[in-house]
Amino acid sequence: MSDEAQMEITRAKQADPEQDALRTLLESGEASDGVHTHNELYTYRMLYNAHAANGWHAAGVPVVKSWRHCDGELCFGGGWFVVVATLSTGQISNHYGRDAWDLFQIPEAELPPKYDGHTPAEVADRLRRALDVDA
Repeated sequence: MSDEAQMEITRAKQADPEQDALRTLLESGEASDGVHTHNELYTYRMLYNAHAANGWHAAGVPVVKSWRHCDGELCFGGGWFVVVATLSTGQISNHYGRDAWDLFQIPEAELPPKYDGHTPAEVADRLRRALDVDA
């Protein structure tokens, strides 16, 4: 390897203090858009989702929570659970930490429905379409 290439690798490995500070904020959830931190937004999302899941369950939409994924493995090795709803537009899911368990007043399943491979973009599309279809 040339000296120039080695120097470039060394420079790339050296931390930029501003990037380190930003990385620390992002990893801690304290990065902000100037109004809310990521932690605040994730808390809002979890609470909105609990309301939605509880309402869907009350309306007869299939929705469950489980400590395991459909393959039987504990979610992220334990301490997390998955909520899976099957809307008219398709399956959606999200994971939450154990402290949120009681907020989701929905049936517990030993294993949730088989994961259909949905992406975050597909979930957003399914939710958006469900507003039109189910309204």
